[in-house]
Amino acid sequence: MKITAVLFALLATASLSFAADEAAKKPEGDKPKGPTEAAFTKKDANGDGKLTKDEFTKGAPDAAKAEKQFERKDKDKSGDVSKEEFLAVGAKKEAKEAK
Repeated sequence: MKITAVLFALLATASLSFAADEAAKKPEGDKPKGPTEAAFTKKDANGDGKLTKDEFTKGAPDAAKAEKQFERKDKDKSGDVSKEEFLAVGAKKEAKEAK
């Protein structure tokens, strides 16, 4: 009887340990890649559906890098970035992610 109880306790402990390990693992593919609509909405301070250079670069740790990103995103060179431009992933990045 004692052996059965000990074996049951070991089995229960092992099961709990395994479940905890599985819960701690994060799936690789679940992290969003690239910008999201929520990020665009957060940056769009005045809610006009486009980002000015000031809105785009505000809060960026590296202002020069953010300005370069703004210039690359502004495909139509209108001086602002639309939601479509913001969410678009460059062809180079798309090719890299496809591999």
